[in-house]
Amino acid sequence: MSQTLRPLGEFSAAARARVRVVMTDIDDTLTDHGRLPALSYAAMERLHEAGLIVIPVTGRPAGWCDLIARQWPVDGVVGENGAHYFRYLDGEKRMLRAYARDEATRAEDRKRLVAIGQEILAAVPGAAISADQAYREADLAIDYCEDIPRLSADAVARIVALFERHGATAKVSSIHVNGWFGSYDKLSMARRLLAEAFAIDFDAAREEIVFVGDSPNDGPMFGFFPNAVGVANVLDFAASLRHKPRWVASGRGGAGFAEVAQALLTAR
Repeated sequence: MSQTLRPLGEFSAAARARVRVVMTDIDDTLTDHGRLPALSYAAMERLHEAGLIVIPVTGRPAGWCDLIARQWPVDGVVGENGAHYFRYLDGEKRMLRAYARDEATRAEDRKRLVAIGQEILAAVPGAAISADQAYREADLAIDYCEDIPRLSADAVARIVALFERHGATAKVSSIHVNGWFGSYDKLSMARRLLAEAFAIDFDAAREEIVFVGDSPNDGPMFGFFPNAVGVANVLDFAASLRHKPRWVASGRGGAGFAEVAQALLTAR
């Protein structure tokens, strides 16, 4: 159920002090205009060093997730809108990879998605396959504004409809329309990661987890967590958000994430 957006400043210090997990979207939540600013990276590092579990939850591809798990100050990463999670064990120099669907099924899904992609490009002038598609294992990303002139809302809706006509799930991020087969999403894989890696009961710990995001594909996370936060640019999508975050930072993108991190650290 949707709720009223409230300023981050109304998030009580007592409630902030109980938070032990920070999950965050990447594009336009950690990044500004496609770049990861120092203040976002530093905010993640400070949270991690303070003992909080930090997990990006993104629509970005497996190839990016491998790097993020290895090199960022995080405890794991959920990628491709819930298709998988990666977690690098520094002490063992070993990457753990877990998937929502098995390898054979993913291979079959990719064949079906290639055909859908060709249909979308033919039907929606100006649309493009995302530049990061080569590094994906489970979904198809259609670029509607990252590396191309921004498409209209009607064009984006046509892309979603074409995915859905073929029985695929379609979600709109701030830059892509992502399509995939299977019932998973960001929430289901985040639940699995916390259970398997940290023995955290998602339902029991809901108020101890903060998710930070900015766009409609973050809806399952916004709807589940009572203390979900949107960076200020979430207001750009307010009319199309079925589930809204409870709190909204005053800053957009990386500045908003850094604001959330500071609020949590101050309460500790």
